Amino acid sequence: MVKQKTIKNEISLTGVGLHTGKDVRMTFRPAPINNGYTFVRIDLEGSPIIEADANYVINTQRGTNLEKLGVKIQTSEHVLAAFVGCDIDNVIIELNESEPPIMDGSSKYFVEAIEKAGIEEQEAERNYYIVKEVISFLDEASGSEILVMPADDYQVTAMVDFGTKVLGTQNATMKSISEFKSEIANSRTFSFLHELETLLDEGLIKGGDLNNAIVYVDKDISQSTMENLKVAFGKEKISVKPNGILDNLTLHYPNEAARHKLLDVVGDLALIGMRIKGKVIANKPGHFVNTQFAKKMSKIIKIEQRNQVPTFDLHKEPLMDITKIMAMLPHRPPFLFIDRIIEMSDNHVVGLKNVTMNESFFIGHFPGAPVMPGVIIVEAMAQTGGILILSSVPDPENYLTYFMKIDNVKFKHKVLPGDTLVFKCDLISPIRRGICHMQAYAFANGKLVAEAELMAQIAKKQ
Repeated sequence: MVKQKTIKNEISLTGVGLHTGKDVRMTFRPAPINNGYTFVRIDLEGSPIIEADANYVINTQRGTNLEKLGVKIQTSEHVLAAFVGCDIDNVIIELNESEPPIMDGSSKYFVEAIEKAGIEEQEAERNYYIVKEVISFLDEASGSEILVMPADDYQVTAMVDFGTKVLGTQNATMKSISEFKSEIANSRTFSFLHELETLLDEGLIKGGDLNNAIVYVDKDISQSTMENLKVAFGKEKISVKPNGILDNLTLHYPNEAARHKLLDVVGDLALIGMRIKGKVIANKPGHFVNTQFAKKMSKIIKIEQRNQVPTFDLHKEPLMDITKIMAMLPHRPPFLFIDRIIEMSDNHVVGLKNVTMNESFFIGHFPGAPVMPGVIIVEAMAQTGGILILSSVPDPENYLTYFMKIDNVKFKHKVLPGDTLVFKCDLISPIRRGICHMQAYAFANGKLVAEAELMAQIAKKQ
């Protein structure tokens, strides 16, 4: 069992935003279990929070940009990659601007800050999504594709091909997340000269200089372009090295571009919201295809979590047998649809019903093809929830429960004679003034057969 982790102490970094050109102070703070990665804009009223969630991605122009309720975070990928690479699950990232500092265009300085702050194990198990089959996303416009396949660890391979002689085809592989700090973290962002000219014309990369971006020269530089670059980068002289890189920056690796693309993949896939056990293969990755894949993965995980069947020991002594249930619920046969209560807490309850051919509703539903009516399944879920709500008062025998609302009802599989139905009801909000709002599920044969959002009220008998 792997425990969740956060940082031990808070730590701050200062720098300039790559595209905004503004000075920014960023502070990492320890976060509680299950917090994940959250950005906080302390420069705005109320210090709004933006979770690192793929569903908040608004655009991917030169970075992965998030927005929630009008509050933005720009170029989030490098700092998120650092936390994944340092095996951190929970952290609060405070910013006094919309964009983290670019530093040297990699995750290196963020990793160093995390290590300086220290890492602390927390008292909660880390959740993983274990990949069981190939999942892929293809951007037909660009030909970029990302897929993930089953593997025992989180692995990433990035393959880039920009169709230029200066860069060519490059590959990079991270066989384990433990390799990130030493092999990937210091790989810097890069751009081609033709892109650089466009970005300058659009007023972007205001915080760029030749120390935080590798510039590949993929075209002849005119004298006017050279002069513009001198002004933009505050240099008296700019030259092109024999390896096709602008000025005198030295590559950390021959395949630094591919390694940085891998870094971006790690940062963008942090937006899935859960660690992955699987091998990611990214062909011509970019922020758009990365984040679209993250959205797809996030949706798949949420669907599987919703449909995941919890396991209960149906053979152990029940918390409440039928006698105790009838002492609390006013329902009686043939309109009592739960046989046992297996477990219960302040915010959830689990009940059970053995479905037999002797049920009265099978007489007419349907002759020769008995199927349990969906409305009866919903009623059984409600009766299970009724046990929870009536347990909140000292004299449940003096109360009745009444339906107030039923929403989002879905029936997924038939329930037949011989099935054992298990009902699980979770409070959506605390019980107030006798009103109970809960999410209810019904399971049978290892599958989710029905779900509904229920609201009921208890009232004293007249």
